[in-house]
Amino acid sequence: MSDTLIDGSETDATPVTALPVEAMETWLEARPEAERAWLEKTGFKAKAGKTAWLPAADGVSDRVLFCLPDGPGLWDWAALPAALPAGDYGLDGEISETEAADAALAWGLATYRFQRYRDNGEEPPRLVWPDAAPHADVLRAIRFTTLVRDLVNMPANDLGPGELAGAAEDLAREFGADCRIVVGDDLLTEGYPAVHTVGRAHDREPRFVDVKWGLDAAPKLTIIGKGVTFDTGGLDLKPASAMELMKKDMGGAAHALALAGMVMDAGLDVRLRLLVPAVENSVSSNAFRPGDVVATRKGLTVEIGNTDAEGRVILADALADAASEEPDLVIDFATLTGAARVALGTELPALFCNDDEMAEALLAAARDVGDPLWRMPLWQGYAKEIEGKVADLNNAPSGRFGGAITAALFLERFADGIERWAHIDLMAWMTSAKPGRPAGGEAMGLRAAFEMIKRLYG
Repeated sequence: MSDTLIDGSETDATPVTALPVEAMETWLEARPEAERAWLEKTGFKAKAGKTAWLPAADGVSDRVLFCLPDGPGLWDWAALPAALPAGDYGLDGEISETEAADAALAWGLATYRFQRYRDNGEEPPRLVWPDAAPHADVLRAIRFTTLVRDLVNMPANDLGPGELAGAAEDLAREFGADCRIVVGDDLLTEGYPAVHTVGRAHDREPRFVDVKWGLDAAPKLTIIGKGVTFDTGGLDLKPASAMELMKKDMGGAAHALALAGMVMDAGLDVRLRLLVPAVENSVSSNAFRPGDVVATRKGLTVEIGNTDAEGRVILADALADAASEEPDLVIDFATLTGAARVALGTELPALFCNDDEMAEALLAAARDVGDPLWRMPLWQGYAKEIEGKVADLNNAPSGRFGGAITAALFLERFADGIERWAHIDLMAWMTSAKPGRPAGGEAMGLRAAFEMIKRLYG
């Protein structure tokens, strides 16, 4: 449970009057003249995101005013806790269930701090649960968003393939799921040659995580996440500036773990399978090289055009494994391409999907929960770009354009046979802080994907 959301019986909380701008102006007109004069003297303007304190007769604050836009969404509420000092607060008056859920979730997300290595000593403000807020739904979203943030924020010296696999084991243990982890050279005998090839250069052995949960007769849902715990670029070494954030290259795996956790926590009627290829893309005498030809689980061969396009290579084995079961639905998450960031920026994940109905369901869920996605095309006109010269495929076309699309087309070749497949290419990182979203690791598309799955199978 988020420790910044509390039961009202625990405290004498300062009331917060939260109103849209127009309603705030009407409310203020009915307040005593002394209060209006105070607000005027302190420069308060009724604008969305603004807060003000109203003093009581004894000089101690009587209440907090908080301005919202008309039809506020999740992130509009997130500006409130950042504006308040430590203490306990409660929303004054009646609000709808949607607003109560948004207010509580925004509070929990806005008061997140990554303090594994340094405690800043700050005491965050606490909010009394709004009466109409659905506790279980809010706490689930906070918990698993926090999981994504914590995993992505973790430095690579403390989060390698083994530790990432350990996080999956912990999740499986909590929910009574089966967990199989294939390690090192066993990847070759178990049929994951591409994962082995990418991860073999580091003494932290590569792994393939396979978690299963639910009844076999239920619809098959498979969730896949790219788990590159650090990406040097391999022999096509990244410059220092591009390597700086590469601890986050396992952000897809963090999302996959979190989404699987949300599905299990909600008890949805699915046969869940979670697949995470976990590697560190490193440099050593046995690192894979540009020009090498790599075997894959599907049997397709891949010519390595660039060792820094390793994520799609390890996902190839995972998608082929998923496809072998003919699942009802597959979603993969990956911090895959800089091209998607160039096209859509750092905060809007690119969605590729081979089924229009599924794509629209995902986009509708994204709109409804304030967790945006933007659909991009699996444009078959670019399929020739991924053809290899000496192998079936090339992992890094030589052209400079359409990189997010060609990467998705590469993955599609291994998703062959999956009727409903979505690929989410995301940043998993906030480059600067915004209300409710501190700089650092961030969940993007997680709540949208869960909402769609819940509507299908809930």
